[in-house]
Amino acid sequence: MTLKVGDKHEQVVIENVNRTHIVKYAGASGDFNPLHHDDTKAKDLAGYPSVFAHGMLSMGLTGRMLTDWLGATALKKYGVRFTRQVWPGDTLTAKGEVTDVKEEGGKQLATIKVVTVNQNGESVVEGEAVAEV
Repeated sequence: MTLKVGDKHEQVVIENVNRTHIVKYAGASGDFNPLHHDDTKAKDLAGYPSVFAHGMLSMGLTGRMLTDWLGATALKKYGVRFTRQVWPGDTLTAKGEVTDVKEEGGKQLATIKVVTVNQNGESVVEGEAVAEV
């Protein structure tokens, strides 16, 4: 695969996040923080309107866009920050844009800016990846 600065890719990574997605992720990750599965605790104790998805679920879905685009073994570095909660009912679209391509140690490396947005265009994840291409 050849990439150049300015190349972009966009993918809907999940439609209509639901409580089952959130609870399945909790089981897979071992993260049973009640803010992710207990409405009473999320509302009454923390002041949230409902439970919300784990940040790492959003990160994983964003990573899926990268591996679908670039291949499962291409990623060499990947990091994000969580910018907004993901609520039940949200649809997430991950976007990647190549910001740099360079040769390093005989390998072609592309730096990719990643942003995942909800159905309102609000960023929920922002970060950067480096992939060997």
